[in-house]
Amino acid sequence: MELLFLGTSSGTPTKARNVSATAIKAPNAKHWCLVDCGEGTQHQILRTKLSLNTLQAIFITHVHGDHCYGLPGLLASAAMAGRTETLYLVGPAEIEGFVSAVCTLTELYLPYEVVFIDSGKLNEHRPELELSVTAIKLSHRVPSHAFSFSYQSDERKLDIEKLKGANIKPGPHWGELQNGKDIMLDGELILADDYLLPKAKAQKIIICGDNDMPDLLADEINSADVLVHEATYTYDIAQKVGPGPMHSSAKIVAEFAGKHQVDNLVLTHFSARYQNDTSSSPSILDVELEAREYYEGNLMLASDFDHYRLDKNGLLNKL
Repeated sequence: MELLFLGTSSGTPTKARNVSATAIKAPNAKHWCLVDCGEGTQHQILRTKLSLNTLQAIFITHVHGDHCYGLPGLLASAAMAGRTETLYLVGPAEIEGFVSAVCTLTELYLPYEVVFIDSGKLNEHRPELELSVTAIKLSHRVPSHAFSFSYQSDERKLDIEKLKGANIKPGPHWGELQNGKDIMLDGELILADDYLLPKAKAQKIIICGDNDMPDLLADEINSADVLVHEATYTYDIAQKVGPGPMHSSAKIVAEFAGKHQVDNLVLTHFSARYQNDTSSSPSILDVELEAREYYEGNLMLASDFDHYRLDKNGLLNKL
């Protein structure tokens, strides 16, 4: 599975970071999905190889503007690009009203069908995508969800040692068995299933909306390879700001990921106060150092246009 971050700032864009948007796709897939669509997301997409015509679904975690104000422009541009395929739009009920109002008030005609699915009912009405997806309720000032994406490869590798032990030599027969075809060899029926290893473990990536209670992910996290979670503040700033904004600090997310032994943790959605210039504080280095104090796994702090791939061994690598 692949992740491409299109926006990693919280609240407002900065010169280095746009507001929230993340692309996710299955291995070697033509289609892709988008999680959140902050203002300017379509501009970010123009700087990538992604196409609005191959976008399968948009998932909006919650209704705050830095996560959804880019929707009208993106939908309109998809129409002007000649899109005709159905597009799934998953989000809170208010998102459907928001898009409908814009279309009505600005006379926006979309020549493709937009199928809206309430994120609170996603687990009952899942769209047919190349990725399987479920929703997890989070804690924020408005209803917010995480989306858990999983991919199960149908590929099964040959059990080479078993083949050698049965004196089935390399050749065309191996290819047929690899493709799931039974073969006849010296008058004996060889069943492909007997010489194929079990399918690889499904990959799972959880991408969260705004959330001040990482523990709400406890039931889902143990089977996840990657957690993408907001770290809007460092702990000291979070204490000064108070509980009102209902955001997470790097500390509490890192503690949660460490406790549950998450292999890969990606932090994003940083307050604009944390600049990339690390010569003075506050900077993004403060967020990183705080997270590393509580989490010893594979840690990334996402920047716009960072592109990651989850390999077959469950390690997230930057491309």
